[in-house]
Amino acid sequence: MTPADFPWLDHDGQPVACVEKVRVLRENDSELRQALQDAFEDGILMGVSPEAMRRSFTAMLADLVDPTAKGKE
Repeated sequence: MTPADFPWLDHDGQPVACVEKVRVLRENDSELRQALQDAFEDGILMGVSPEAMRRSFTAMLADLVDPTAKGKE
């Protein structure tokens, strides 16, 4: 799925309609994809298995903190 195809949804499950917000989200998505691809390739070239690289990325995603959830935990 490309950044242009991703359905950016708000808290109510509705598509984000603001053109500027969608532009920023698409730019962030594109930059992150490139950084992840670069890191993935570096790891593989240094002998790390693709599965281990994917597990590392998955663990990073699981550790992300929702900045709006402060005090709700």
